[in-house]
Order: sequence, then C-alpha cells, then structure tokens
Amino acid sequence: MASSLPSRSLALVLSLLFLIAPSLLASAHVHGHTHGHGIPSLFPHLTHHGGPLLTGDIDISILYYGRIGRVQKNAIRSFLKSLNHVNFGGRGSGGGLKPMVSSWWNVVESYQSFVVGRGHGRRSPPKIHVRVTNVMTDTSYSIGKIMTLEFIKILVEKATVGRPNTLAVIVTDRQVTVQEMCTGKCVQHGAFGRQAYVLVGNPEMECPGACAWPFHRAEEGPQGVILQPPSGNVGADAMIVLLASGLADAVTNPFNNGFFAMGSHIHAGKVGAGTACQGIFGSGAFPGYTGKIRVDPRSGGAFNTHGIRGKKFLLPALWNPATSSCWTPV
Repeated sequence: MASSLPSRSLALVLSLLFLIAPSLLASAHVHGHTHGHGIPSLFPHLTHHGGPLLTGDIDISILYYGRIGRVQKNAIRSFLKSLNHVNFGGRGSGGGLKPMVSSWWNVVESYQSFVVGRGHGRRSPPKIHVRVTNVMTDTSYSIGKIMTLEFIKILVEKATVGRPNTLAVIVTDRQVTVQEMCTGKCVQHGAFGRQAYVLVGNPEMECPGACAWPFHRAEEGPQGVILQPPSGNVGADAMIVLLASGLADAVTNPFNNGFFAMGSHIHAGKVGAGTACQGIFGSGAFPGYTGKIRVDPRSGGAFNTHGIRGKKFLLPALWNPATSSCWTPV
C-alpha cells in the first residue's frame, strides 16, 4: 500500500515556507469555487480566445532527437497509451488501481465543454483519443545540438512527413540545448501554420533545478524534499512531467488562440491548462512542497496516478475550467 511523505520532512518544509515565502502564500487567490482536489490558483482565470482545440482522434508522431534511453522511451510510450486506458481490473491490468492517468486526461477533455458557443458547460464532453502513429529517431544530431525555433520547424516537418492532422512531439536528449528552456519555458508548444507541435527536452543537465524538480534540488525558492522518480530514472520522469504539461497546453491551445492566460513573475508569458499550476502535484501544495502524493513502498518512487500494466506516474496539476482552480488526481 502506498504511503505519504514522512511527517518530519513535511514539518521541515512547512518551517522553511513560513520563514522564506509568507508573502507568496498571501498572494494566492481563489478563483471560483474549489472542491474535491481543487487548489487555489496563483494565476489569472484561463479564458477561451475564440480559436479551435484539438479534438476527436489525435495522431501523434514522435521524433526522438539524440540518444534517448530505453527507459525514457518506455516511460513516454506507456504514458501516452495510458491517456485513454480505463482499468477495470483483471490479470496484468493493474487490478483496477486508482487514480488513473485517464482521470487526469478527462480534465483536459473537459475543456471542450467551455468553448464559447459550443455547448458551454455541458457535462459529458466528447472523448479525445490519442494514438502514436509514427516514431522516428535521429541519433546523429543532424541539425546540431542547439535547438532554435528554425531548427524546431525542420524537425517538426521531419516528424510529420507531410501527414495532416498530426501532432508532432519532439523529444531531445540531455546533450541538446533547447532555446528558452532556462528562461522558464521548460516545455514548449506551438504551431507552424496549422501544424501543432510539442517540444520536450531532457532537463538532467540543462536547468535541472528549474525543470527537473521535484526529482532534483530546486534552483531557487523554498527547498522541499527531493523525490525519487517512479521509473527510477530522473530524466524519464522529469520528461513525463514536461510532456504532460505540454500536451495539455497543445490540446487546449494549439494555435495560440485557444485557452490561455498571461502569467506573472512566477511563470512568464502565456500559461495554459498544463502550465498554469506549475509545481503542484497533489492537494495541499505550496512553494517547495509538491502536495500530498503517494510513495511506492517497494521502489520509493513518488507518484499520483496509475497507467497501463500498473505503471506509476507523477503528473502535474491541471487548471480546471469547471472550478477555476488547480486540480490534482490526489
């Protein structure tokens, strides 16, 4: 059975928070009504700006750029397969463990109900089915090890090879420097024309203190407990957090005119469904503390959701349009 973080560590983090960041706590503002695992958001209300969302069947084309390890590829594949996986129990299925990755994905799907003029507020939005239709690798660093916007476009075109209605996911290894990653944009998403993409870098070497927390010591602010990654690989699980955040943003704001809000000093630029609640993984979170999560008694890995074949993931909080607050699975 999973357990919570040790009370001694929690007490240490609490003391640290009160000493270092009382003003940050005071600035938290509740938007709307919170319930369940809703957490007051530190960011403005996300609104719909009139543009389309990605809906229906989403075909993903992955390009692994550099030498991506087997553990990392397996984690990414398992996470994507878990998005639409509903576990009813049974041998080899994980035994009906909850909460599931699909519950997290349900919140992303719910954004369809809040598109202005399209059944605003309806309870049962259509399912968004994700499937990986193409996987490519580039271990020769064909365009170098510094990833600029121009080079990203080249890789997106290479990943999709002209396929329409495909979401390109570019994953780079830890030797690649991703433009703007160290300026607060740990994961990037956007579009070239009507071609949407998500770019995920491995933060083990580049800005781990900013983009690999809570699996690495934070670069600044309250120093909370460093957690063990559920897969046993820091790079793999840090990239899962980034991929989940970027995927949620890309689906709800693929062309920069969907759901978003302007950030603040905490998170510069525009924030979306997966990035507005940065640093929150469980209920009761505050700066330096992930919130209530679970710990695998066998491996010591921290997690908050279950996927296919009993895989465990630590997924970031989502901004929930129904409650105007940050939502977590636990």
